[in-house]
Amino acid sequence: MKWTDSLDIAIALDEVHPDFDPTYINFVDLMKMVIALEEFDDEADKSGEKILEAIQMNWLEERE
Repeated sequence: MKWTDSLDIAIALDEVHPDFDPTYINFVDLMKMVIALEEFDDEADKSGEKILEAIQMNWLEERE
């Protein structure tokens, strides 16, 4: 997965962290969680606020 795969990343985060509430996560912690995903294969510095926000929004939608 790359940073642009925000929906796939959100699904993976939801599977790995089913009890975590993504509503209040800060972007630093979110970035660390994404980088820690086994399927993730991209450079950490290619992330940005818009990408992290998209991941968070997709993760919240996965929860609904």
